[in-house]
Amino acid sequence: MKVSELKPTQVFSIFEEITKIPRPSKKEDKIRAYLLDFAEKHGLKAKTDKIGNVLISKPATPGHENAPTVILQGHMDMVCEANDKTFDFNNTPITAVVDGDWVRAEGTTLGADNGIGVAASLAILTDPDLVHGPIDALFTMDEETGMTGAFNIGEDMLNGDMLLNLDSEDDAEIFVGCAGGVDTVCTFHYKRSFAPKDFQYFKVAIEKGQGGHSGGDIHLGRANANKLLARFLFDLSKKYEIALSEIDGGNLRNAIPRAAHAVFGVHTNHKEAVRVALNEYAATIEAEYKDLEPTLEIKMESVEVPDFSIDDTTAHNIVRAVYSAPHGVVSMSRDIEGLVETSTNLASVKMGQDNTVVVTTSQRSSVDSRKWDIANQVEAHFLLAGAEVQHGEGYPGWQPNMESPIMQIARDAYKELYDVTPKIMAIHAGLECGLFLEKYPHLDMVSFGPTLRDVHSPSERMYIPAVERFYEQLKLTLRKVADLKK
Repeated sequence: MKVSELKPTQVFSIFEEITKIPRPSKKEDKIRAYLLDFAEKHGLKAKTDKIGNVLISKPATPGHENAPTVILQGHMDMVCEANDKTFDFNNTPITAVVDGDWVRAEGTTLGADNGIGVAASLAILTDPDLVHGPIDALFTMDEETGMTGAFNIGEDMLNGDMLLNLDSEDDAEIFVGCAGGVDTVCTFHYKRSFAPKDFQYFKVAIEKGQGGHSGGDIHLGRANANKLLARFLFDLSKKYEIALSEIDGGNLRNAIPRAAHAVFGVHTNHKEAVRVALNEYAATIEAEYKDLEPTLEIKMESVEVPDFSIDDTTAHNIVRAVYSAPHGVVSMSRDIEGLVETSTNLASVKMGQDNTVVVTTSQRSSVDSRKWDIANQVEAHFLLAGAEVQHGEGYPGWQPNMESPIMQIARDAYKELYDVTPKIMAIHAGLECGLFLEKYPHLDMVSFGPTLRDVHSPSERMYIPAVERFYEQLKLTLRKVADLKK
């Protein structure tokens, strides 16, 4: 069965079209053009702001013009992760397939985060049978790598009363709060040294980890490939002199790194001992992560003598700092059972320009002071290792409003449809709602969506039955709002 043939067909057919449009963060030109063309084809008013966000408006059903205006909100971009590192997300469509009760992609992220929210909004805009008040559908850019669209939204873009963020990932749950976040980037400057000629050089690689969302999956205890790589190199450096020539791991600040590699050398006298050490290390990690990381691979191969090595002092500092840097859950919420309050993700280690190694980390917390506390701890850690450290602007959290009228309407809609009262939740991941509320404090907001799993990784998948429940809840929520008066 094709994805476009799934029910509700009006949602899945649009979703399949979206999957065929390359839309990496900060490169949303193609999906923006699709949205504007969609509006024109269906006779809907559309506009963009200077940063590139898109707003499409639909007038109220006759007789419901005085109902509150509802903003449907999702983001255009997607996280681009692939098992094949040569996959070109800038130009190549992903391939979405039906796999039992799930939709997934062939070897890449699916982009249901947030393609399904965009598809549902467009389906609402073109549903001829829906009774509703005024609707604005807002599609923001660059949510995944900096929330640039939400940060810089045009002053005339949000004129609604209620906002439905369609970027959540659990059926039968309504979110009324989220964590704030900040990035901390640490830069090492090294000098190039001659790679010793009497050394044997190896490339060691950590591959095929589960990875996942650095907010939604951070509590699962999955392996961080950067940490595993540094652990092996640190252990070797205690026994042998090593020459580090290359180190690379992870990609995105909001994804737990699935893969990492390094090129290093040891004196030829120790080459067999290193091979033995690698086999022993791989067996240890396999035992430690049994069931958690069923596909994880650790392997090593001999390589040619590299052009240079990183000076010994900086190489040791990099390995020690990455190995000992905090990663994972820092504290749990005391207000909401099971919710991570504060965490940090050691996201990527990259060889940069001008003889640099750049370590990118991301901190999250629902408590602003604790967000900055863990960010400052990461800063102090890398300063001690000799790195330069900078923090990003950060983004605010979204404090829950348990008296929210739109939350009660969305909750009642789901219960009426399925005789199940959805949970009222907060999420550890970041949502754009905090930024909207900061600029438009009058907005009444909730977030909900269908069940997604393993987002921000090539294992990302979407539960088909939950999509129909999500869409029916969305329609009934809008129908109930249509009967209200401003």
